[in-house]
Amino acid sequence: MPAWEKRFRAPRMGLPRWAEDAPERSLFVSNVTGTFELYTWDRTTGEQRRATDRPNGTTGGLLSPDGEWIWWFSDTDGDEFGVWMRQPFHGGPDEPAAPGLDPSYPGGLALGRDGTAVVGRSTDKGGSTVHVARPGAEPVEIYRHEESAGVGDLSHDGTLIAIEHTEHGDAMHSAIRIVRTDGTTLAELDDTRGGTEELGLATMGFAPVRGDSRLLVGHQRRGRWEPMLWDAATGEETTLAIDLPGDLDADWYPDGSALLIEHSYQARSELWRYELADATLTRVDTPEGTVSGASARPDGTVEFLWSSAAEPPVVRSTSGRVVLDPPKLPGIGRAPESVPVTDAWVEGPGGKVHALVQKPAGKGPFPTVFEVHGGPTAHDSDAFAAGPAAWIDHGYAVVRVNYRGSTGYGRAWTDALKHRVGLIELEDIAAVRDWAVTSGLADPEQLVLSGGSWGGYLTLLGLGTQPDAWAVGLAAVPVADYVTAYHDEMEALKALDRTLLGGTPEEVPDRYAASSPLTYVDDVRAPVYISAGMNDPRCPIQQVENYVERLERRGHPLEVYRYDAGHGSLVVEERVKQLQLEIAFAERHLGRRDLPVDLPDRAGPAVHADPTAPVDPSAPAGLADPAGPAGPAGPAGPVGPAGRG
Repeated sequence: MPAWEKRFRAPRMGLPRWAEDAPERSLFVSNVTGTFELYTWDRTTGEQRRATDRPNGTTGGLLSPDGEWIWWFSDTDGDEFGVWMRQPFHGGPDEPAAPGLDPSYPGGLALGRDGTAVVGRSTDKGGSTVHVARPGAEPVEIYRHEESAGVGDLSHDGTLIAIEHTEHGDAMHSAIRIVRTDGTTLAELDDTRGGTEELGLATMGFAPVRGDSRLLVGHQRRGRWEPMLWDAATGEETTLAIDLPGDLDADWYPDGSALLIEHSYQARSELWRYELADATLTRVDTPEGTVSGASARPDGTVEFLWSSAAEPPVVRSTSGRVVLDPPKLPGIGRAPESVPVTDAWVEGPGGKVHALVQKPAGKGPFPTVFEVHGGPTAHDSDAFAAGPAAWIDHGYAVVRVNYRGSTGYGRAWTDALKHRVGLIELEDIAAVRDWAVTSGLADPEQLVLSGGSWGGYLTLLGLGTQPDAWAVGLAAVPVADYVTAYHDEMEALKALDRTLLGGTPEEVPDRYAASSPLTYVDDVRAPVYISAGMNDPRCPIQQVENYVERLERRGHPLEVYRYDAGHGSLVVEERVKQLQLEIAFAERHLGRRDLPVDLPDRAGPAVHADPTAPVDPSAPAGLADPAGPAGPAGPAGPVGPAGRG
């Protein structure tokens, strides 16, 4: 088995999340069986048990505070529309977790110590709602609005609920409302000032102490994401003196005396402990690379999921041990290492653009894949990724660009894409492409533009607006026809598009036309490979078919792979198949070599796309090492920065 396939098939373990009042009970995600599923772990006995077993996998799950119940989200073939189920920690039948709530898109979940659940939901017709579900009683709706909203957190004593909302109409910048369990409002924090300022807030969690009404809040008041404390009962705000460059995320230590700070800067991250009593800041020892999740244990140690571009992910502890060691599969073992990244800073039209570069052995120029990240409110980092590593094994250099719209480089950089959507990002990608060619890294005749979700959208848009720049295009689950996508997509993404483009397609038709790949389809010259999910609520299938029909009408070189799932899947074998097809398509049209003889049958059954990064950054069982550019979106936590994935 080649090394690139072993990287996908090697067992991986997500960061274990423990029950607040039963820290010996944990929940994590693993792909040990070839499909990503939820697993329980009893730390006292060492027993691990697969809790879910579904053909398309499961990653969205949460433990109740007492550790007695696992909540997991059940949708249909990746369509993200479903209900919460639950089962006992040590095993037993699944049952509806909140009877009386119809299927919906998830909008956050918080579980109380008395069995109360706060469930966020959204539907295409009913907008966003929040419900309080108590044991043995019908769920009670306590919030409703046509704009996007979701459950942020529930206070330790179960009396206060934080709701992130965008009632002001700006889907990229949320406000926070604190309500009691009957829905009455206690406090409101809105940095947008009714939608007039582009400043967002994010819920980071209530204090883990009974009767404490302080909420840890992420804000952008100083041009970046950083935490502060907000007392919902008194209105008092406490700024935190954390003098580190870049973005800051935070969580509580279990006793409430300190904060665990995740510091993200220039595509790498590290951990710090911040003492609330005296503002002391102490670095938590982690290797250079990316921390994809971290959790402070009751004994003061910190467990974290770490990787770098060269080294595969591992769950470590500050105690010095590996927390979870995945089993070795015959012939595979641990995922093979790849090559490290180097940093490139390129002058672009909006400022310096940061790109991460990996290259194979030998002397360039190399055939080069520009792997474009999704989101758009995300960024590429120095983290292990099996997809780019596979291209390097096949002799390609890989360049990943953190274009304007990416997170991690300040608020102004993230918000710059509005209204010239897609075109702004492609200007930055073009600047890095020109650098890659003139520096001798990239062969200008063998440039591949590739990406998934928003990256797939930028791929198709780039092929049409920069037709002479690219030799091949590979687009996974893309936006291809922006107008049709808007009318068919889930309601939360309609709100995002209205924010990005300044209105609906009927209100600002010229902006949608300028940003839609379909507008430029007749200018495309490079061969195009597209993969698309039949049940995708984020990049729906019909708008892809409209684009495909236009290319087919021209007789343009095209290959389309349709699969019976949503915005990606969690089936490892399928991702291997997809990447085989993508590499073969590029090799064939670049004329590099004969096709491998062991390619999967293209006429075989439609299946799924690739596994990816955490379904929800706030979920209890996330994964590092996105195996490809696109992936499923699952049970949402707080609204946070909006995006397709």
